[in-house]
Amino acid sequence: MLAGAALAAEKQIKVALLTQADGPHLSAYIPSLVATPEIASVAVAGLPDPKGLGPKLGGVYKDAAELFRKEKPDLALVTMEAAIAPPVIRAALEAGCHVLAEKPACVRAADFDALAAVAKKNNRQLVLALANRVDPLVIDSRRLMRSGLVGKVYGVEIHIIADQTRLTKPAYHKNWFAKKDRAGGGHLIWLGIHWLDLAMHLTNSRVRDVAGFIANAGGQPMDVEDSATAALRFDNGSLGTITSGYYVDKGYHSQIKIWGSDGWLELRKHGASVPLEWYSNKEGKVRRYEGPLEPNGYEPFVRHIARAVAGLEQPVLDVEDCQRVLHTVFATYRAAETGQTQKVG
Repeated sequence: MLAGAALAAEKQIKVALLTQADGPHLSAYIPSLVATPEIASVAVAGLPDPKGLGPKLGGVYKDAAELFRKEKPDLALVTMEAAIAPPVIRAALEAGCHVLAEKPACVRAADFDALAAVAKKNNRQLVLALANRVDPLVIDSRRLMRSGLVGKVYGVEIHIIADQTRLTKPAYHKNWFAKKDRAGGGHLIWLGIHWLDLAMHLTNSRVRDVAGFIANAGGQPMDVEDSATAALRFDNGSLGTITSGYYVDKGYHSQIKIWGSDGWLELRKHGASVPLEWYSNKEGKVRRYEGPLEPNGYEPFVRHIARAVAGLEQPVLDVEDCQRVLHTVFATYRAAETGQTQKVG
């Protein structure tokens, strides 16, 4: 039997960081890669002078094709503008890598579906960075829901609100986030997507039909929405709503509340004095979460994905989960454009 240090070394993986100068969340991803003990080295493409990787920095390449010719990474972390990400993700999958991609990783659902087909054909994992799935609050919420706490789910209310302040800056107006043909959409596809995913994850169901609206409520010079709202029909027969927008001056407001035949659960991740509470009709009283709030964010998620690639953990999501939430987002955009309820593909 190997000693602990040798065993850990045997389970380490090589990572390719495929990005660009303004790659989204690089300031979170790079420290996360460094802090993950299961990652032995990180080769980089698309960032000529990468900073912060320290001794983990492997080769630095001008593009992904050159990297794949010279390296054999186990995992590719792709954090790029949505419109240009699909060919890079495809190249990584065809090179034999598992892929963690910053969402949305596409501007059309069909583009991601094509990548999913490549991943399945090559028996590789392809997941979006839906990092809230490893948050302790979410893990405990899912445990409670899987225990049958609320019984038959009746309804779901979701909101995720961020700051309008960022949208007032001229630099933001020039960024790809503010351009529909480069980002695929606005608040819903960038932040609302996380809470749509969690609603499906917690209720163990998927959205089948959606009716919705989008708007630029703040009137900033951009062609993506800062406000989205939708009515949702889930495949378990329940109904729900989501409000997704840039409304406040700073910080976040968020909530997922689930009502059912036997009780309810309410998750409020941002800034609430009581981040999680629930009620069982059978017990007749409200209970509150008293567990840890850390670790959460990109670092534990990146480590989880690395461990899953190394065969040390079962992944908390798969490519089909990612397809479901992307299809829900794009169905909401179609509903807003057409004024008609849309089936989620």
